[in-house]
Amino acid sequence: MNDDVFVSAEELDRQKNFEEKDKKILFGRLRRAPKAYVHTFGCQGNVSDGERIKGELSLMGYEFTDKPDDADFVLYNTCAVREHAEDRVFGNVGALKPIKEKNKSMIIAVCGCMAQQKNIADVFKKSYPYVNLVFGTFASYRLPENIYKILTTGKRVFDTVEEPGRIAEGIPAVRDNGARAWLPIMYGCNNFCTYCIVPYVRGRERSRKPEDILAEAKKLISEGAKDITLLGQNVNSYGLNADYGVDFPDLLRMINDLPGDFIIRFMTSHPKDLTNKLIDTIAESEKCVHHIHLPVQSGSDRILKLMNRHYTRERYLEIVDYAREKIPDVSLTSDIIVGFPGETRKDFEDTLSLVEKVKYTSLFTFIYSPRPGTLAAKMDDPTPSAEKSKWFKELCDLQSDIASQRTAAMVGKTYRVLVEKGDEEGYLMGRTGGNVAINFKGDDSLVGEFAYVKVTKALTWIVYGEKV
Repeated sequence: MNDDVFVSAEELDRQKNFEEKDKKILFGRLRRAPKAYVHTFGCQGNVSDGERIKGELSLMGYEFTDKPDDADFVLYNTCAVREHAEDRVFGNVGALKPIKEKNKSMIIAVCGCMAQQKNIADVFKKSYPYVNLVFGTFASYRLPENIYKILTTGKRVFDTVEEPGRIAEGIPAVRDNGARAWLPIMYGCNNFCTYCIVPYVRGRERSRKPEDILAEAKKLISEGAKDITLLGQNVNSYGLNADYGVDFPDLLRMINDLPGDFIIRFMTSHPKDLTNKLIDTIAESEKCVHHIHLPVQSGSDRILKLMNRHYTRERYLEIVDYAREKIPDVSLTSDIIVGFPGETRKDFEDTLSLVEKVKYTSLFTFIYSPRPGTLAAKMDDPTPSAEKSKWFKELCDLQSDIASQRTAAMVGKTYRVLVEKGDEEGYLMGRTGGNVAINFKGDDSLVGEFAYVKVTKALTWIVYGEKV
């Protein structure tokens, strides 16, 4: 990996100058600290990006609000993986029009994976004239400069140029949860699954330097983080595209060896790069949770080939068998697409049989959503939507039965969990190492601390317990 994968120190210093200029202009105009509203759609990677965008805004003097009506700057950080996510963004941006009419100085921005696509950027340009700023995934570090252009010219800015993705180090993150933290270790993807837009909007794989990752991990631990999730479009290909001499299992051990009482999670893994070395590392590292999210997408070799997934059903099951041999209590979760173009009932039954065999803790299941620009969007898709919906329900019903059996088996067992505020009135919540939620009653002073909880009652997806 060459240094040109990284944004230069000179360019970062240039953006810092724009931060100071923006702060001076904003305070001069408002006579107070400007307020920003930032909302992120999509995956944990997007959440992490949103935290760094908030970090940039904080350096420009922005404070944060949870109401767009109160904001001087509104930003939607978008996801392009499925059509539903895009529709939600358009709806939310549309709802800003009457707010902007009342507050004409408000800056409205859209960024992220949707914005990186030219066809989507053109929609915002033509149909949403009150949107001031649209910038793609490669331009986040230029946010100070782009805001400066808007403040000084009053013109709209569209920064969605296709370019090799670069890593901008040193941008602070404003995190919403002190005990749980996202730690990106790499960006981009080289896999080009035929259904996926990610390589086109996130660029090719590029890994952060291990020393930068370790420095950030140490900072997170010193700030009280107790649950650290390592992030990447494909975390287990970390380092394969660089000359660091450190692969993902090596990195995992290095973080595991840092002092402190914390646990390590990671996502997302691609089966083609999940090695026995990684499984051995998880088994031997006391801070790594025994949970592997391993997207299979389909149980049919024919469909896996059409998806360009680079593994077979047999190879996937070999990984599962080795993981269960080395980590007997391993929790496996996965992603499955139902109704991929050309999928037959036989193909779908292969998926059902794989789910029955693996017995996942949980699944993220989706009916295929065509993404313009991908190869799959051009494939023949003769299966009616109604049939796909029936298959989808069948898969969900099967997984519900499996999940019910798994949660029932948890009753009477005690788990160490990191305590969070629960969604249910009067309850706290913690996640087991296997990523199962336990609701239990307790004092709010426990939030952010580890506690032992004994399971007393099981539902399909969550369980209830009492603090031991």
